[in-house]
Amino acid sequence: MECTRDELADHIGRHIAAIAKSAPPTSRALIIDPFTGSGNTLYWMLRHLPGAHGLGFEQDPIVFRLTSRNLATLNLSIEVSNRDYKAGLSQLTVTPDQLVIALIAPPWGDALNKSTGLDLRRTTPPITEIVDFLVDIVGTNPLLCAIQVYENLDPDSLAELTPRFSWSAQRMYGLNAPGQNHGLLMGTRGWVP
Repeated sequence: MECTRDELADHIGRHIAAIAKSAPPTSRALIIDPFTGSGNTLYWMLRHLPGAHGLGFEQDPIVFRLTSRNLATLNLSIEVSNRDYKAGLSQLTVTPDQLVIALIAPPWGDALNKSTGLDLRRTTPPITEIVDFLVDIVGTNPLLCAIQVYENLDPDSLAELTPRFSWSAQRMYGLNAPGQNHGLLMGTRGWVP
């Protein structure tokens, strides 16, 4: 399936919303994007999860200014902060029953190798570090992580990550030739869809 980046973000938002709707009943959901960039995927997630609140972190001051300006025109419940995800999440308060949804898409840097695939331990920062930090912050609240992945994943890095979840599944999106597509690894804690 060939599609544009907006169509891809729309599909991602729909898939995340479908999983989130199977979570135990909670108060208003919180969607966190620790590496917001343009905010495009955060926007589409909020479109498909009405009533949720979005919180993003973007370190680059220029990208932060552009994203903040663009998102402000949309009249959605989104806050973007110009800080590192750890500093931002350390200030986070979640209500005891709140569903937390995290879109995890850190820079890949040299984590992607054409022969061995994407090593989730080598992203910047490593995916496991981000997930562990989120788990510490949200505690026993239901958590859904949507992790950006590549069609070819390093199996050892995947095997190290998936035990952190109660349930996990992969979904690939056909933007490129077979073997070169991006997708999501969805993982939940506190419930099984």
